[in-house]
Amino acid sequence: MRIPLGKTGLTVHPLCLGGNVFGWSADATQSRDVLDAYASAGGNFIDTADMYSEWEDGNIGGESETIIGDWMRTKGNRSEMIIATKVAKLSTRPGLSAANIKAAAEDSLRRLGSDYIDIYYAHEDDEATPLEETLQAFHELVVAGKVRHLGASNYTAPRLAEALRISRELGISEYQVVQPQYNLVVRDEFEGALMELSVRENIPCLPYFALAAGFLTGKYQPGVEVDSVRADDMPDYMTERGWALLAALNQVAEAHNASMAAAALGWLRAQPGVASPIASARTPEQLAQIMPIVDLTSEQVAALNSI
Repeated sequence: MRIPLGKTGLTVHPLCLGGNVFGWSADATQSRDVLDAYASAGGNFIDTADMYSEWEDGNIGGESETIIGDWMRTKGNRSEMIIATKVAKLSTRPGLSAANIKAAAEDSLRRLGSDYIDIYYAHEDDEATPLEETLQAFHELVVAGKVRHLGASNYTAPRLAEALRISRELGISEYQVVQPQYNLVVRDEFEGALMELSVRENIPCLPYFALAAGFLTGKYQPGVEVDSVRADDMPDYMTERGWALLAALNQVAEAHNASMAAAALGWLRAQPGVASPIASARTPEQLAQIMPIVDLTSEQVAALNSI
């Protein structure tokens, strides 16, 4: 199954595979197993960043891109994959200055073993650099054929609107996709002005933390200790509202004979502006829980919305 991605002309799988675990909680061999399983199941859309996974002891950043690049070279499938990566948050390549964007893109291309990037994101806004400088630098990469499309991650609606205005005034490449944090638990970063802008401009939303760092898989329950590298992210979700969401989500999952994770992704896909949620997996078994397409009824969506 493929869905059109806004104005890009790309068609992608409804689940974008997150590469943030590659080189972190999944080593190179485990990562290749997941990538093999994703491609075998029809997946073609992979999201990574130059900073993944700099936070792990001994890593310097770029580990995820390198694993993905090595895998594509081994499989000979670069032309079949849609690869998204990002610039701005790697400590050795910070910000969105023209010089940094140019250098970071070359680094990412080298690690990916590719001469182009399908979607290149500003990983976060950089208010210290004029938008004109950032957008012109991205445009030059597009003109050179090194980047096909541009995306904005962690941008507010006003800043995205301003970026669109500048691109149009200058007649240069525009941001065509957005990537905010968005899931059943954290809704305020996308819903409201950014969602309205996304829908109005036909700029698809590709939400990250689609499963709230694993909370929406259902493995976290009251009184249950979970051994996970992401367990420290859970306290903000372990509230009365969070547990109520899990209970309601479990009912929806059972009605579809699906996993809670697949139901949570189904809720995201039903939201205005959302195209392909991003979710990661450390093993093929975890991937199997999130790959199925679950179409929620309007009543199920409304029930989850109400909590």
